[in-house]
Amino acid sequence: MLPTSKRQWTLAKRPHGVPSTDEVTIEEKTIGELPPGHLLVENHYFSLDPAIRGWMSDAPSYLPPIPLGEPVRSTVCGKVLASTSDGFAKGDLVYGMGAWETHGVVPAEFFTKVPEDNTFPLHYYVNMLGAVGLTPYFGVIEAGKAQAGQTMLMSAAAGAVGSIGGQIARLMGLRVVGMAGSDEKCRWVTDELGFDDCINYKTCGDMVDAIAKACPEGVDLFFDNVGGEILDAALMNLNSDAIIVFCGAISSYNATEPVPGPYNWWQVLARSVTIQGYLIKDYFDRFPEGQAQMSEWLNEGKIQFKEHMVDGFDNTLDAFSLLFSGGNEGKLMVKLEAAD
Repeated sequence: MLPTSKRQWTLAKRPHGVPSTDEVTIEEKTIGELPPGHLLVENHYFSLDPAIRGWMSDAPSYLPPIPLGEPVRSTVCGKVLASTSDGFAKGDLVYGMGAWETHGVVPAEFFTKVPEDNTFPLHYYVNMLGAVGLTPYFGVIEAGKAQAGQTMLMSAAAGAVGSIGGQIARLMGLRVVGMAGSDEKCRWVTDELGFDDCINYKTCGDMVDAIAKACPEGVDLFFDNVGGEILDAALMNLNSDAIIVFCGAISSYNATEPVPGPYNWWQVLARSVTIQGYLIKDYFDRFPEGQAQMSEWLNEGKIQFKEHMVDGFDNTLDAFSLLFSGGNEGKLMVKLEAAD
């Protein structure tokens, strides 16, 4: 028998700062009829990503704001319980754009089947073989036009995107310098992931000088996940004709006042820098290509990664806040009870 109700995290108010339980609340909702071309998906895993915070606001973005009263949008993976789409059947394992809810009635076009010959755990499809792993893959190779012999600076180097992107660049023959928020994180990306160097931006003092010392030949490719002061410092160390891949700006996602800067923006002109705004949605049609290469690297042990799995639907919002405190260790996900 199909479920008739679901639990969801509802966006009740536009958050100010890190979202609280006054702004994002748990509700129980009735599951309605399944329209044509839709799936009823039992969610097993949520991906928790900084971009979700942006979708909670009403600022213009690449996706419409999450409507008030609706569940929080998120990448998910799970199992099809019912389908009115010719391309899916009951029992299929799928991943795609859903929401923080135990069950979702979702357009089939938003979801992709997990290959039947898949040998990896299901949650890899909200991690290494989903948008999280493919964001740095296409970001470094395509948006960044990375070339062997270049120097790449990676902000948020110990995060899910940064840690993978740095390893991909190393595999391509680049010199890679990371920036992270603790000595422990810096040791991880250098000692275990193979980055050439890593800067603790919280203790390095003058960040412009710290980047200059770590990148004595300048920066050819800056992969920006953070914005803010780190972007400003990177701008002062770019080589002529450098590329900035603008992937995120987590430093300002919870800002409650206008964010100044970047103060050194004029360096874009002075050094003929290319700014590449980058969204993984522009590469959806190439996911199979990226998944094939990432799978090969994973099977060969050439890519390492950390996962931070939080158990339980009720812990989703607390887990999400870890993204903004630096409390997560690796890719942050929630495992729902249905996955047991």
